[in-house]
Amino acid sequence: MNILIVEDDTAIREGVAEFLKENEYEVFCAGDGEKALEILKSKEIHLALLDIMLPKKNGIEVLKELRTFSELPVIMLTAVTDEETQVQTFDNLADDYICKPFSLILLLKRIEALLRARYKTENTWKYKDAVVDFSGYRATYLGKDAAVTPKEIKLLAVLLENAGQVVSRDQILDRIWGEEESPFDRVVDVYVKNLRKKLQLDCIITVKGVGYKLELP
Repeated sequence: MNILIVEDDTAIREGVAEFLKENEYEVFCAGDGEKALEILKSKEIHLALLDIMLPKKNGIEVLKELRTFSELPVIMLTAVTDEETQVQTFDNLADDYICKPFSLILLLKRIEALLRARYKTENTWKYKDAVVDFSGYRATYLGKDAAVTPKEIKLLAVLLENAGQVVSRDQILDRIWGEEESPFDRVVDVYVKNLRKKLQLDCIITVKGVGYKLELP
């Protein structure tokens, strides 16, 4: 999922960006309203975090223009706390409003909730006691949240698409990390190990020296 952070305070912008990247979101950043709209019109963005007090175009102006071409979820992140401004943002179809300073963990949970609500589709897979929601990037084991990461879900999706066939580490790296990231190839082994442990997926078979295969009954 791609998240746009629109914030003119460099420390806040970079801090939130790093936190979201650690939680395996793709992040785009803008320091002013005009740059934000440029990104929103040219990139596939799934959710925006939008400050109000921005140079060039303020956050409410950005929100108004955004709503002429997109309904993507928007969370306002701002130090402006008066009721009138908050009402104005909701009148312009903001989805949430968080006042600074804020908890990064709570911000993450609100992002996850909005993404689940907006992009939820019937896209689940069950194996024994594991249930995976590919669209919501969530999974449960024995009915409890398995704390899987988005990249772990993506890796499982690649294996499922090629069920019964061997998928090499290089193929997995290309599909999930792409050209912009260059992790060492053994990172795939770590992610597979995590999937097996969290969801008890004994259906993921190691093909020595090549990669992995998903074998279904």
